Amino acid sequence: MPLPQPDLPEPAHPDIDSMLSRKFGKEIANYFSGSPLNRVSFLRPDHAFLSLALKHPSTSFLLFNKTEPLIKSPTELAYAKFKDVQPVIGNDPFEKSEEDQIKEYNSVAYTPQLVFLGLDESKEGLIYKEYYKGQPYFALDITPKESVTEAAEKLIKDVEGQGMSFSRGRMHLSLPAQEAAIYAEARHLLDWNARNPFCAACGYPTLSVNAGFKRTCPPRDLAPMIKNTANTPDKPPCATRTGISNLSFPRTDPTVIMAVVSADGQKILLGRQKRWPPYWYSTLAGFLEPAESVEEAVRREVWEESGIHLGRVVIHSTQPWPYPANLMIGAIGQAIPGGEEIHLGHDAELDDAKWFTAEEVREALRVGTSGLGEGPGPEYKEGGLRLPPKTAIANQLMSAVVGGFVSGMPMI
Repeated sequence: MPLPQPDLPEPAHPDIDSMLSRKFGKEIANYFSGSPLNRVSFLRPDHAFLSLALKHPSTSFLLFNKTEPLIKSPTELAYAKFKDVQPVIGNDPFEKSEEDQIKEYNSVAYTPQLVFLGLDESKEGLIYKEYYKGQPYFALDITPKESVTEAAEKLIKDVEGQGMSFSRGRMHLSLPAQEAAIYAEARHLLDWNARNPFCAACGYPTLSVNAGFKRTCPPRDLAPMIKNTANTPDKPPCATRTGISNLSFPRTDPTVIMAVVSADGQKILLGRQKRWPPYWYSTLAGFLEPAESVEEAVRREVWEESGIHLGRVVIHSTQPWPYPANLMIGAIGQAIPGGEEIHLGHDAELDDAKWFTAEEVREALRVGTSGLGEGPGPEYKEGGLRLPPKTAIANQLMSAVVGGFVSGMPMI
């Protein structure tokens, strides 16, 4: 049996009336957004704050092994406390300021990746400078490697002995919405740090700072001197040390995903890939390219994949997608008269593309939604249209179209 689909997160201030909500309707918050944490990003360089947060009794650590999170069940994350992780991270990795860490950088010394995620202000916890309050959350990579192999293996054995496990597989679409958002932030940051151990400008090893939200290329490295292979720890100049460098901060790759409406507003274009189950379709999607607006990317991707020519494009909502670092920009575009003939010869990505009526999509949203590896609902009849679950922004885009987002009235 497939797991029940979790509720979507509530948007910010859903009950407050406003000019914008009256004109455009209620904001849509998609799965993987809606985090309960205040990220307090300006406190990330404050090592005194991080040290207090690290050891506070209320602090929760979300553990990852090879980018897979520790869970109690498919619907619940598991968390550790400081005493559990201390053998892996040491007494206080934030004891020294970032300036001192950079001065004393030794590229040979391995430090498990630790990321400060934020404060849950709805829970009793740390109080810092009277104003910043809440339960701190960290993410920690405990993949056994180098100097922490033994300690990490013991911690993994301990938590698995308590009935917990590290989730297998890429999608985690059964977690409650707020936990899914915490997981998404954690996975995104840990994955980015793991993929960027070297400077893209000069090739030397980088150091994680800013509580896991920045990697810096230190001007000095003590490792060669310790190994007696260099007379000086100073490294060559690097472009990342002057001005603001986008090589030093986490990347988010924008992706457009779009529901395409026919020129008369009565049909929706959907496509499918060869690897998908029979009858399983979804909205079209693709990466935003450099020097391209969202609207241009939507029109380009739809034409390249399906041959359909679009006119007006509007943005509906967005969804973080931590696999590994995407922001799905959900849009709705309308085909121009005479531009609705499907042609799959431009791009080999799609196995098929079809126009579906509103009633076909509406029925599939009711009985035929599921994850790729799951069966449809009990009312589904073989041969009917199948669609992604409501945790996917594609589902929300289709629901918006048949519900009247474009026309102001439900499609018939």
